[in-house]
Amino acid sequence: MSITSLLQQTSLLPDHYRALSKNEMESRIKAIKKKLGSTLFIPGHHYQKDEVIQFADVTGDSLQLAQLSATNKEAKHIVFCGVHFMAETADMLTSEQQHVYLPDMRAGCSMADMADIYQTEHAWPILQQLFGDTIIPLTYVNSTAAIKAFTGRHGGACVTSSNAKEMVRWAFTQKQRIFFLPDQHLGRNTAYDLGIPLENMAVWNPQTNMLETDQSPENIQVILWKGHCSVHEGFTVQHTEIVRKTHPNMRIIVHPECNREVVAAADDAGSTKYIIDTINKAPSGSAWAIGTEMNLVNRIIKQHPDKQIISLNENFCPCLTMNRIDLPHLLWCLESIEQGQPHNRIQVEAHAAEEARSSLERMLLRPKEAGTKPH
Repeated sequence: MSITSLLQQTSLLPDHYRALSKNEMESRIKAIKKKLGSTLFIPGHHYQKDEVIQFADVTGDSLQLAQLSATNKEAKHIVFCGVHFMAETADMLTSEQQHVYLPDMRAGCSMADMADIYQTEHAWPILQQLFGDTIIPLTYVNSTAAIKAFTGRHGGACVTSSNAKEMVRWAFTQKQRIFFLPDQHLGRNTAYDLGIPLENMAVWNPQTNMLETDQSPENIQVILWKGHCSVHEGFTVQHTEIVRKTHPNMRIIVHPECNREVVAAADDAGSTKYIIDTINKAPSGSAWAIGTEMNLVNRIIKQHPDKQIISLNENFCPCLTMNRIDLPHLLWCLESIEQGQPHNRIQVEAHAAEEARSSLERMLLRPKEAGTKPH
């Protein structure tokens, strides 16, 4: 199990931070950054608000930011502008001399929370009884340290939305079946793209402790945890149909956390990095509808005034949990570090971190060996 800051239950933003003006907060943050210099490192996830991203030393996806934190040996204080599981990963990959902080402990991921470690530990022996020793677990990096540790303990690995296909190929060289946590849609879309029929996939429901399928166990190749991203599940086929009618010249690109029907209806699908790179490379004057988190879409729109870009669902809201961190919390965190009384430090228990790192290492090392098609 992951262990976080001992002050996490009592660290609440002091009221006076809410009374500060935007200009004052920005000025104080700039002053602290200048004072702490290279000992301070602020990674910012793509989904963060612009008011926070402006102070990020680097931007990227969760694993990339954790890796950059680990390679930055000068940084003693890593203020992770993202969510809880991302800060956990950064803590696991950085040295003991580096401390990772999350400005707002409420910043989480509903998808990661859907894979509870106790439910997972309960599901595993049931699945072993159904399928024998034929299953290897894979977990999306959007998961808790405890789930990563579970995966590492059972010989499995982490995956990202960028390398999911490589990792699923690798997993099938290890065992006959995979157990994919916590996002059923990324697991389903990835397996389908690799040629696995939908009927050969079953969903594990942690609420009922039952496998949802009408197939016999011997036909099942992929077991999908019944979890999802509330943001990406909000895009529907109806949204794609509306875009086709109102903007027939637009290409639709979505994240693979969207459900299978939406991915099938889109022109293209890929990770956050893939979406950003695709739009960057697209010719001036091209038109795009993007199915992913709204803050990122709005930032892409601002960065590409020469292109016609909309959200696949223009009435959609940003991810509320991914957007918990704001200027008051960032300033509060930085001032606590400056004053020598830091709070909201993220610490993963040593044994869990060791097992979770083994899951991460298999992801980072194994893709080069992956080449066998699923059987």
